[in-house]
Amino acid sequence: MTFPSSLRRRMTLPLIAAPMFRVSGPDLVIAAGKSGVIGSFPTANCRTIEELDSWLVKITSALGPDDAPYCPNLIMRRDALMGELKCLLKFRPEIVITSVGSPKPVIEPLHDIGCLVFADVASIKHAQKALEAGADGLILLTAGAGGQTGWANGFAFARAVRAFFDGPLVMAGGISDGQALWATEALGCDLAYMGTKFIATQESMALEGHKAMLVNSSLDDVMLSNAFTGLLSNTLRPSVIAAGLDPENLPTNLTEERAAQLYGSGAEGPKRWRDIWSAGHSVSGVTSVPTVRELTETIRDEYDRARNR
Repeated sequence: MTFPSSLRRRMTLPLIAAPMFRVSGPDLVIAAGKSGVIGSFPTANCRTIEELDSWLVKITSALGPDDAPYCPNLIMRRDALMGELKCLLKFRPEIVITSVGSPKPVIEPLHDIGCLVFADVASIKHAQKALEAGADGLILLTAGAGGQTGWANGFAFARAVRAFFDGPLVMAGGISDGQALWATEALGCDLAYMGTKFIATQESMALEGHKAMLVNSSLDDVMLSNAFTGLLSNTLRPSVIAAGLDPENLPTNLTEERAAQLYGSGAEGPKRWRDIWSAGHSVSGVTSVPTVRELTETIRDEYDRARNR
């Protein structure tokens, strides 16, 4: 494995609670870290730099040196990027994830504080460009991830990237339990994302209706569409219907700008993320709404049984 042992020994599972818009907050991040898995969150979940500062104060005050690290997620195509970066530099996180664009603008300042930068990529081309920009690790966004998703098969993607990269590798998309987590290591990945099952935890910021819908949904209830963001995203079909829309008659050629006009924060009708809820292919594994600790203990039991077999 290529993930730094100084970080791995503080973890009880090779797992990251994925950064999820309007879902991942301080309580989830702290509970994850206390349970031995990396807690992450998009800085975009904070409305202001001041709120981001207060989140980081809460997280860093709660997590000790023996807890798993926390991991902010910077969205590169954001007007607030440089302000968010400046705030992160103040708190000196050990790992930062970059998404939606080249990590190059933040690589040098984050490396200057000894921070690892993991880039979210969905193709071989983008993986190579991220490494050329100086990324330390890659997060492979594969088919089956909740929200904005990848298209590549995880088995093929992991092996293709391992042919030219021997650094830290994270599998994202469709990881539903400890058995699947073990399988990612067999493929050559160091860590895996798990998102959908962490939405349905008591500490997540998701609406209670979203959590309940996850419990009552299966893989067949996940639909892939670019209607809501202009990019391919996995959402819950029942939430689309509940919002008064017809899943079979959604526009299929929207730009990001037009999708924002129709379903963004200023739209008159249903809004993405608030009314249209995300889920990944692993939703069939969501059967309850446990605490983060209860969830990670279950995953650890499944993982250990898979390893022992």
